[in-house]
Amino acid sequence: MDEVTILWILLIIPFLVILGIIIFKWLWNITMPQVFNLRMITFWQAFRLLLLSSILFGAGSIFKFNMNF
Repeated sequence: MDEVTILWILLIIPFLVILGIIIFKWLWNITMPQVFNLRMITFWQAFRLLLLSSILFGAGSIFKFNMNF
């Protein structure tokens, strides 16, 4: 890969992660407080929830392990 492609990748990936967190936070804050009477969450709480859910459920995992015996 050339230097321009690497630079674009290094700029786009953090932007997409931040955008995903902001969308998750927005959806949580417009839905969950009304439905379940929960509090609104902050940016970092949304980040931790997304990180935890990706660890628990494997959503969007880069590495897939085949554990068939």
